[in-house]
Amino acid sequence: MKRPAGPAARPAAPKAPAPNSTGPTPPRAAEPRREPARGSKRPAAGRNGTGSRAAEPEALTEPIVLPAGAGGTATAPGSSTSGTPSSDTHTPRRRPGSFSLPKRGAKAAARDTPETAKTPDAPLTARAARGRLRAARRARKQYERSEVRRFTSRSRRRRNLWIAAAGTLVALVAFVLVGVFSPLMALRTIEITGTNRIPAADVAQALEGQLGTPLPLLDLAEVKGQLSEFSLIRSYVTESRPPDTLVVRIVERDPVGAITSTAGFDLVDAAGVVIQSGPDRPQGYPLIDATGGASGPGFQAAVAVVRALPEGIRGQLDTVTAATKDDVTLTMGGGARVVWGNADRSEYKAIVLGALIVSHPVGSVTEYDVSSPDSAVVR
Repeated sequence: MKRPAGPAARPAAPKAPAPNSTGPTPPRAAEPRREPARGSKRPAAGRNGTGSRAAEPEALTEPIVLPAGAGGTATAPGSSTSGTPSSDTHTPRRRPGSFSLPKRGAKAAARDTPETAKTPDAPLTARAARGRLRAARRARKQYERSEVRRFTSRSRRRRNLWIAAAGTLVALVAFVLVGVFSPLMALRTIEITGTNRIPAADVAQALEGQLGTPLPLLDLAEVKGQLSEFSLIRSYVTESRPPDTLVVRIVERDPVGAITSTAGFDLVDAAGVVIQSGPDRPQGYPLIDATGGASGPGFQAAVAVVRALPEGIRGQLDTVTAATKDDVTLTMGGGARVVWGNADRSEYKAIVLGALIVSHPVGSVTEYDVSSPDSAVVR
């Protein structure tokens, strides 16, 4: 039975001469180098980078002579010394272009080699072991604390902001409470300004009940009631001036004339509020005779005319008569009459009247008619 055709047989190696044979070994004839024929393809490389191993022999290397142990001598491969067992170390061969991964545990073994790993000089005692355990526990706690701080940094920042805001609010409330209830803010001085006919001492005496009260706790309603007793006060403004002063700015009523009353004469302002009463007529103010009294429309028209006159003419007035709001007549001190009409264009009429008095002084004429200021008449 014939064998199937297989790969080409390896070339026979030359036979080594017998150990006991003598004589020169005939030289080996050089084999001619075979060149591949043109057009032929070389065998494709395998996965490990080598070509087909069936067609060509494997490359063999000579054994490597290893040095002997300390104090020994190097021996040739295959030889052994008497009394010393020989160990044949087999080195695996690698094919060209191939590689191998390190086995599991190789790195750990490399770290534990005598060159890198420290060999303990002596076994640990119980005390040393406890010390190392405590050090490990401290390191572990420190690491855990650092991790907790790292993961809670945002919440800690938010908590710090809330704490800062709450502290600011508490400080502000404490400052307000101290300012309100502290005796340092108690009222000690009352300053009155703007008075002319009203004695400032009388107003300050009326407000003495507020002394000793902290400025933020002053009862303004009580202050208003105390100042309303003074009829000459038209309006007022209070100002707290820390730490212990209250300033009261008063605007007095401006009297415009006198009206007759049961008591004699009442000095009134533009609103008809009685400023002063007495049996005698007040000097320097005209007597207003208006139909309907101080609350009628004639009185309001007469007051508007008087307030529009300049000081020089107002001082010469004796009486102002207003039967209606459209019939206002002035009487000068020399007896001359001024026909005014209604209160419209009173400022312009006052200018025209001043010009007429300059050209025709009081006493030289009996009547000035400015009811139509564009065509004033002197009689």
